[in-house]
Amino acid sequence: MNIKKVHLPLADRSYTIFIGSEILPLVGELCREVLPPQNCVIVGDSNTLPLFGEKCKTSLTQAGYNVSSWELPAGETSKNLTNLARLYDFLVESRLERKSFLIALGGGVVGDLTGFAAATYMRGIPFVQIPTTLLSQVDSSVGGKTAVNLPGGKNLVGAFHQPKRVLCDMKLLSSLSQKELSCGLSEVIKYGVILDAGFFAWLEEHLPELLSLDTELMAETVRRCCELKAAVTTEDERESGRRAILNFGHTLGHAIEQLYQYNTFSHGEAVALGQLVACRLSESLLGFPREETRRVANLLKSSKLPVTIHTDNVPATIDQLIQGTQRDKKTLAGDPKFVLAEQVGKVNFGCSVPQELLRETLREFVQKIEE
Repeated sequence: MNIKKVHLPLADRSYTIFIGSEILPLVGELCREVLPPQNCVIVGDSNTLPLFGEKCKTSLTQAGYNVSSWELPAGETSKNLTNLARLYDFLVESRLERKSFLIALGGGVVGDLTGFAAATYMRGIPFVQIPTTLLSQVDSSVGGKTAVNLPGGKNLVGAFHQPKRVLCDMKLLSSLSQKELSCGLSEVIKYGVILDAGFFAWLEEHLPELLSLDTELMAETVRRCCELKAAVTTEDERESGRRAILNFGHTLGHAIEQLYQYNTFSHGEAVALGQLVACRLSESLLGFPREETRRVANLLKSSKLPVTIHTDNVPATIDQLIQGTQRDKKTLAGDPKFVLAEQVGKVNFGCSVPQELLRETLREFVQKIEE
């Protein structure tokens, strides 16, 4: 399989994304092109380090690096200030200096926390992303957003810090559960809705092969998503404007994750629900066609993603979700801002939604548990 490349031209922060099926054994070689031999730390979690850590370390060692590793407990609840402080302590113990670097070997949690540590340790050191999930390959590893969560909300403490390289190995995806694969497809579908109607139609046609992890088609999917995100990031690196479209489905999605304490719904599942609610709001506010909402719903359902929330107290759950949207980073003067769609492939950002319309729309998706 040929290695596909996507380049992000960001002046002195420019970097390349490598996409292929045998990338992990090339980690040392690819790092040597941009980072001279020195101390480095592989940061992974309790899933990724046992699976991939030794192969990654071997490649780096053979390339002349002095390598150590640090393990984070797997799961969204680990992306916090306590674990960040533990990582800082390990970096000091490992004698990392300003020209040393970190490698994020994992999904979005590992990438976000490692990236933020790299952005802030000694006021900033380099890091490399090796995303091990579909979601992180198409989204969180690209664009330089790094963060940790606070009890009051998701990703509330963070920084923009671009990686030196992003290395996407399709073979790593074979370790994913069906749920993890579906979560990644949620973000993949998002790109079609916000930027590329043709890609959305292509996903409708090829979803069965993606669900069966067809290597060539998966690599093409990752490449296209990275191209789309790269174009938006290059235009608006620090989300002062158009980059906000990448948050389609996320204003409500983050509220869902937090309400259920990052246990019941994964990030991808919560964003799937957020996308559907955004489509229904878009019908009311921007004239988004109902048939297009059905297409989005069908693609999400076919990807084995949830389209409803079941609860024993519907009014209380809706109230809590609305309150959660008001804690979103994009809220201005208490007014949460949504990304809404005019049509598949075209969205608007910074949209205000009347609270009563949001409440009414949520009633369609929040359903009482049947006794």
